[in-house]
Amino acid sequence: MIKVQSAVRKKDGGIREGRGFSRDELRKAGVGIKQALKMGIPIDQRRKTKHEENVKTLKKHLRSLAKKRKRRARTVKKS
Repeated sequence: MIKVQSAVRKKDGGIREGRGFSRDELRKAGVGIKQALKMGIPIDQRRKTKHEENVKTLKKHLRSLAKKRKRRARTVKKS
């Protein structure tokens, strides 16, 4: 499983790892809260902000998961 982590901006302009994605970021990326938990995506219930970088990170992660599923489906032999 790929570890996906949100980024949070600090006051001085730097970026650090966040505790998880906000509900709005998940909604914008098209992922439900229960679905995110099943996929192992961390959620920070306290955050209210939504950052475009985090939405892009989520969408990129979802695309990579979809590619892996396609590859796995092709390699399964039918009997």
